[in-house]
Amino acid sequence: MGGCCLVSCSFGEMLSFTLTAFVELMDHGIVSWDTFSVAFIKKIASFVCKSSMDSAVLQRSLAILESMVLNSQDLYQKVAQEITIGYSHMLSLSPICSLICPLTHPLSQLKLMNRCALSSLIFQNVIRGPKPINEEMAHQLYMLQVLTFNLLEDRMMTKMDPQDQAQRDIIFELRRIAFDVECESNSGSIEKRKSMYTRDYKKLGFINHVNPAVDFTQIPPGMLALDNMLYFARQHQDSYIRIVLENSSREDKHECPFGRSSIELTKMLCEILKVGELPSENCHDFHPMFFTHDRSFEEFFCICIQLLNKTWKEMRATSEDFNKVMQVVREQITRALTAKPNSLDQFKSRLQNLSYTEILKIRQSERMNQEDFQSRPIVELREKIQPEIMELIKQQRLNRLCEGTCFRKISSRRRQDKFWYCRLSPNHKVLHYGDLEESPQGEVPHDSLQDKLPVADIKAVVTGKDCPHMKEKGALKQNKEVLELAFSILYESDEYLNFIAPDKHEYCVWTDGLNALLGKEMTSEFTRSDLDTLLNMEMKLRLLDLENIQIPEAPPPIPKEPSNYDFVYDCN
Repeated sequence: MGGCCLVSCSFGEMLSFTLTAFVELMDHGIVSWDTFSVAFIKKIASFVCKSSMDSAVLQRSLAILESMVLNSQDLYQKVAQEITIGYSHMLSLSPICSLICPLTHPLSQLKLMNRCALSSLIFQNVIRGPKPINEEMAHQLYMLQVLTFNLLEDRMMTKMDPQDQAQRDIIFELRRIAFDVECESNSGSIEKRKSMYTRDYKKLGFINHVNPAVDFTQIPPGMLALDNMLYFARQHQDSYIRIVLENSSREDKHECPFGRSSIELTKMLCEILKVGELPSENCHDFHPMFFTHDRSFEEFFCICIQLLNKTWKEMRATSEDFNKVMQVVREQITRALTAKPNSLDQFKSRLQNLSYTEILKIRQSERMNQEDFQSRPIVELREKIQPEIMELIKQQRLNRLCEGTCFRKISSRRRQDKFWYCRLSPNHKVLHYGDLEESPQGEVPHDSLQDKLPVADIKAVVTGKDCPHMKEKGALKQNKEVLELAFSILYESDEYLNFIAPDKHEYCVWTDGLNALLGKEMTSEFTRSDLDTLLNMEMKLRLLDLENIQIPEAPPPIPKEPSNYDFVYDCN
């Protein structure tokens, strides 16, 4: 028994080295691949098809077959006829990348025992496997995804033949499922049946109500759109009927046309997934959810067509808004795909959080941070708006000074039970102030305040440690909180009116207001915060009408002057 095992191991190892040497010799290009006979191909293929073959031999054999199909068009069909990849090969390969590599080249047309089992195995053992996916594996998964979707290219580029009865029967099937009707070939006149068909095809949302087969003559998406519609109608019948009947009961202008939407959506999905394009040699971008279902593209369509109908309702769209709705749906899909959901259910859940309202919020947020928002036209608009906002803030500060504020008197004797009140006159020319016995419950009329200070007599406003009442010896145990709330008004030669604001908000209001009265810049934190908030809000409001419009970097050229001004009207 031991001898037999030793011979078996020795044979597998020697065969592996022999095949490796063969591959390296062929890489020199001395001998053409076309010289090999069918018998040789069958021999190499037997190593691949044998379930108990050593993994090293299996990998070398796959490499030889791959080189054959890459270097010889004639050998392609011969190799494809001989190879059948089974479950045992998938499970025995280490790493499984050895299986994926040939699948992502012309060998992708090899006969697979079960395509669904292959996708499931890759998902369970590679994507969700215990080992992290390296760059090589990610690239091979990307290649397999691209070439799998490229199998749809033939249907995508096939026009429907309006005279082909088999193809027309598919449209009849869509009508039958939607409206639960039997064939009326023997009931009623021809004109009556035509009128009935036209009515139903309009409800189904086809552009051509009389002969909807014409709608599928556009390539792309060609017959692929009809395939998707039929799959949705059969596999998700309740959702299909609900969408058709729901839209057929709306007003014509608010109807979401299922037929037209399905055709445009299929075209959009082909563009997003780049169906028909050659794979990139350096790309590693694959989507795990497409490996969880053997009809992943059709299921992807079914989710997205329901999303489109939902978004149409959220936007309260009309037929004129069709292109706008499609743009929003494209953004919803691409944003959901960036999260790389592991399953179609996760993708659907992600779409639930990307409603039309949420898309608008994201757009507005991104617009504020995009380079477009720093473009010359936007910067000029911002500069134009800013003085208006600053004037608004200035008026708000002055209005607050007119309302007045109660300040607490603080002395060296710590007698803090007295108050005084200060407010600006409505004409902004005089400050009225005076002592109070207690804190007022509301505004104090300026007539009841005995002292006045004309604004024209104010020389300067100082804050913090520069205030005279903060410099007095023993006046206060100067602490940081009091220093941050202290400010003084200098008038005449050496006279001061000293303040300690009740809080930071009142401090900012009064220092800003006094600086505004003196014609100086308002520099408080409160002003900067208000400016940012109001300016951003005003920018968003003014740019609302520019939804989905690209803002140019430079203004359009000024046209040449006219040859004469005869068109000018003389008001005199």
